Amino acid sequence: MQSNHIKPEVNYREFRIHKLNTPEFSHVRLLLYWPIFGLLFLFLERLQPQRNYYPVYCGLDDIIPFCEWALIPYLFWFVFLIGTLVYTFFVDVPAFRRMMYFVIVTYTITVLIYLFFPTCQNLRPEAFVRNNLLTRFIELFYSFDTNTNVCPSLHVIGSVAAMFGLWDCKALQSVGWKIAATSIAVCISLSTVFMKQHSIMDVLAALPVCFFGWWIAYKILPNNKTNRFLMRM
Repeated sequence: MQSNHIKPEVNYREFRIHKLNTPEFSHVRLLLYWPIFGLLFLFLERLQPQRNYYPVYCGLDDIIPFCEWALIPYLFWFVFLIGTLVYTFFVDVPAFRRMMYFVIVTYTITVLIYLFFPTCQNLRPEAFVRNNLLTRFIELFYSFDTNTNVCPSLHVIGSVAAMFGLWDCKALQSVGWKIAATSIAVCISLSTVFMKQHSIMDVLAALPVCFFGWWIAYKILPNNKTNRFLMRM
């Protein structure tokens, strides 16, 4: 895999707060979505009164075994998503914009689903067959990560967001890079069910949300007059 060297399109050393409304730096404002989303998700997870959650389950979940090695790709999600955001932010601003449009559309839809159709899963093992560093970390992870608000899976949607972001980069147009990005997204998505963080139904439910986000961010907006307004955001 080879990437063509592309000079960063924006000189961030010249960035000042008063330049947020300029075409050169207006995309920086898209980052404001993350703290907004974080507060909304925190409200749903921690600050709401007791809610009635619908358990998500299908028979295939019983067939999928627990595998502690799934922790590795599961945690790599943070590197994959944040790394792609940082890379596109500095190297390919149009790709960053489209990725953020995808995130805004899909994450907002998901939060609304969580609000009006709260879900949970009861798939976590009561005890681990093996006692090792991975299972001990997962046990700790289970203790602070709730099993609520799971369908559709944000882990899957975030992985697809990073995959589309890398597919879209002008410097990473080789087949090798696209296969690598796709493979990482698939492995992360599969890790959610093998680590018993999600039902397979959560993964499947994320796919139409991702398709709708792709349609808006990569098909509709780039060819729509609305994009003239969004390009100022």
